[in-house]
Amino acid sequence: MKRIFLLTVTILISIGLSARTFVLVIGVSNYGSESNNLRQTTKDAKAFKKVMESQTKDITLLTSKYANKANILEKLRAICNRAGKDDRIVFFFSGHGMSGGICAYDGVIYYTELIALLTSSDAQYKIAYIDACHAGTIFGGTPTKEQQGLNALLNVAKEKKDQIFFVGCRGGEYSLESAWVGAGYFSQALIKGLRGKCDRNGDRHITVLELFKYIYNDVVKRSLSKQHPQLIVSQALQEAVIATWN
Repeated sequence: MKRIFLLTVTILISIGLSARTFVLVIGVSNYGSESNNLRQTTKDAKAFKKVMESQTKDITLLTSKYANKANILEKLRAICNRAGKDDRIVFFFSGHGMSGGICAYDGVIYYTELIALLTSSDAQYKIAYIDACHAGTIFGGTPTKEQQGLNALLNVAKEKKDQIFFVGCRGGEYSLESAWVGAGYFSQALIKGLRGKCDRNGDRHITVLELFKYIYNDVVKRSLSKQHPQLIVSQALQEAVIATWN
């Protein structure tokens, strides 16, 4: 009996150790035009990367001109193909946004494209943190009805049992930066939460709802109710553990 018990424990430990977290971090401050450039987004991306280094070594960081659409989709596709059924994919973006998607250095990545790539992966959890505003004037034009990304997120992601989206603001709001603290409100709250601020019960495990409630309250307070983060997830995943902290 003792031998069977030890064997079972060994198997469980080996399964836990085999699970990996793959992270793609995107920060775009330089859009090639002084009128479109941002101040804090690259700093936010680097700060997020530093926090995730306590979780995994599998981190890819793309900033400014290297964060072009082709590069981002190529890196994400490679991660989706590499991740196994016990693994976790984390996608972080800080930069301009528009109605329907996020703005890479040289073009728009629609949320429908992002969802499609994440859906193609067998990973247990796909977690996206989007710190971007609904800024459709950056590239001009309006997405087609089929490309209305926020609606796509709401309708598609809620049905998925493995996709979790933390979005920095409502569709009609801006995702604000704070010159005083040198960070975006959403990114700052996210980083503080992942460092343990959101862990209400002190078990060092961070659930989806724990993290979102902390982010929401922190951002609404600091933005003086000008920005309201959104959580898009199926009910089945609300209590899922998505990170640990030391």
